[in-house]
This record gives sequence, C-alpha cells and structure tokens, in this order.
Amino acid sequence: MRTTLNLDEDVASQLAALSRREGRSVSSMANSLIRAGLRAGNQRQEPQPYVPPTFDTGEPLVDITDVAAALEVLDRGG
Repeated sequence: MRTTLNLDEDVASQLAALSRREGRSVSSMANSLIRAGLRAGNQRQEPQPYVPPTFDTGEPLVDITDVAAALEVLDRGG
C-alpha cells in the first residue's frame, strides 16, 4: 500500500541514518520500526503494586492501648 507520511525533521534524519547503517530502504526500515512499535503497544503490562513510603517515627510517646493515658496526654496538650 502506498501512503504519504509527514515526518518531523529529526525523525526523518534518524530514519535515513538507520536505513543507511542497516543497508535497507527507508520504507523497509520504517515498516520494521512501526511493526515493533505496534507490537509493543499491544502488550499489556501488569501494573506494579503500590508500595507506600515508610518512615521511622521513633518510640511512641504514649501506649495507645491505654486509653486513659492517651486521653491524659491529649488533655495536657502534648
């Protein structure tokens, strides 16, 4: 199939240089690169699980299992 593509100047020059290096026509090189891009776009990548950052906050100032002590600290303001 014959079609016309408008390539950005940097893309066209890289494509021409690559086709010269590989000893292939620009059309052949463009088809190979487009095929590879389409294959890569069709491959579903599994998302990585989110790992939240953790921080060392030091020793607790109050035993949170002792409700009365926790309320006393809060009533004192810190």
